[in-house]
Amino acid sequence: MASADLRDELLCSICLNIYTDPVTLRCGHNFCLDCIGQVLNTQDGAGGYSCPECREQSQERPTLKTNTTLRNIVENFLSTQPHQEEITGIHCTYCVDSPVPAVRSCLHCEASLCDKHVKVHSKGPEHVLTDPTTSQENKKCSVHKKILEYYCIEDSTCICVSCSLVGEHRGHRVEKMDKASEKKKLRNVLQNLITKREKTEERVRSLEERWRKAQEEASGEAQRVTALFIGIRRRLDDLEKRILGEIFRQEEKMSLSLSDVIHKLEKKKDELSRKMRDIEDVSNRTVPLTVLQDPDTGDLCDAGEGGGDEDTGGHDTTHDVDVITGMLHAGFSDIVTYLQTISPPKPKRPQPPRVRSLPGHTQASPVSGPQYGGDGAIVRTGGARGEGAAAGEGGVYGGEGAAAGEGGVYGQGPADILLDVNTAYNNLLISDDLKTASWTYTKKNRPEQAERFQDCSQVMSSGRFSSGRHYWDVEIRRSEEWRVGMCYPSIDRSGDRSLIGDNSKSWCLYGELSYSYQYSVIHDSKWIQLPHQISSDRVRICLDYEAGQLSFYELCDPIRHLHTFTTTFTGPLHALLWVCGGSIKLSGGGAAVRSHQYRDW
Repeated sequence: MASADLRDELLCSICLNIYTDPVTLRCGHNFCLDCIGQVLNTQDGAGGYSCPECREQSQERPTLKTNTTLRNIVENFLSTQPHQEEITGIHCTYCVDSPVPAVRSCLHCEASLCDKHVKVHSKGPEHVLTDPTTSQENKKCSVHKKILEYYCIEDSTCICVSCSLVGEHRGHRVEKMDKASEKKKLRNVLQNLITKREKTEERVRSLEERWRKAQEEASGEAQRVTALFIGIRRRLDDLEKRILGEIFRQEEKMSLSLSDVIHKLEKKKDELSRKMRDIEDVSNRTVPLTVLQDPDTGDLCDAGEGGGDEDTGGHDTTHDVDVITGMLHAGFSDIVTYLQTISPPKPKRPQPPRVRSLPGHTQASPVSGPQYGGDGAIVRTGGARGEGAAAGEGGVYGGEGAAAGEGGVYGQGPADILLDVNTAYNNLLISDDLKTASWTYTKKNRPEQAERFQDCSQVMSSGRFSSGRHYWDVEIRRSEEWRVGMCYPSIDRSGDRSLIGDNSKSWCLYGELSYSYQYSVIHDSKWIQLPHQISSDRVRICLDYEAGQLSFYELCDPIRHLHTFTTTFTGPLHALLWVCGGSIKLSGGGAAVRSHQYRDW
């Protein structure tokens, strides 16, 4: 590397060869003696002289001084290069005194030339100069031994002039070699550019395809989100209408009830005022004998001591006032909370009616099933008076028109059934005589027990039946939806499957008053809608344990058989009541007890 750098410093800037007899100008630049002499000769008569390196001007021809130091350096450098011919490879053919590297080779003369001899070499067209080479054979035609000057476009090969005129390439399209070389280089460059352009176009097409797919996906997502929010807004609008409608309906219902009660109380107040005035008139009489002998005074005294139920048609308004007052006190927030627990309405189906949930209970969807109960039980539905019913055949429930169980094989009276407060849902009130279950918006703070129902507003009886034949009656009061029936004690106490009828451990009769006024029977979530319209608020349940029959009757005139479940009972059975508003009262075990005093457990 150091030798190469030194060689560059020893090159004349005019001939580009190592200095020969180096001389120095006044500006300090060095040149070969012959090179600078030729330059100065060309500047004679020009009015001045200049250095070829730095262009410094002088009016007189510069005096050339030999640079002895530089000449010695050149000689020492050349002496350290004994194999210069091997290093450079090719030397000038005409420099015989000392080896000088060749810069060009003449194909015509078959000689190598240094810089000096190239300048004086013939410029004729036949003298083709190429890069230095030791072999001229590959530069000449192998047939005609002439220089390869042309390029055959059709055969893509280099040819001489004779090949083009009289040889095998006669009549072919030919070009000068230098032009063909330039074109070939350009074609290669062009081909590379075409390849790059095709790759770029392919990438552009790929990116455009990805862009199109991204736009389609974004459009699809936008449509899906739009449809989703349209559905959400529609459901919100429907829910708002349902809630407002329910609020207005409850308000109207309470308003009508309050108006009726107020009207009756006003009448009672007017009657009491009238009697008070009559008593005051009688008391103002001065003759005691006249007062005692007047027959009307006895009626006035009796009216003051007795109750005034006759004025209200024998109806006890105290309970109505308490219930309505409690609902007003709770406010409509309970109604909203109740409605929010109801799942969105499903499309109406002809088989079962729709069931609404109470707070904390998940709605059970009616399921249309075959005419079979759970556990393979065959279910039969009879007509009025029990014609064709399994339990009614042979007068099991008494003669035609007789109440089921009255005077028949079920004994002389109804079974005495009491409700078990330990199983009651916390929004149910249980009466002191354990016969009535009523829905309330005020949640009871009863102790947590494993047997208590957690998600359904229902209560189980304390007694159980494991044999024999029994019957009892229930009276439904102001309840738009209700379920009555029987269950095994192993029924779930929480979850969706804990509701009576929605599992394989219970059987029930369902009544729906607010929409269809029809009955349905349910077992293991299988619904059977009965053709009977509800015409009474009293229902009778009859159990024949050994026969595996559970029957339901409507206590109308005449009594009407509704449905009979037939199965094989595998354990003791409890009565079970589900209340959705209003109350359900058990009739049995003696005279009916009217009680509105509830035990707050």
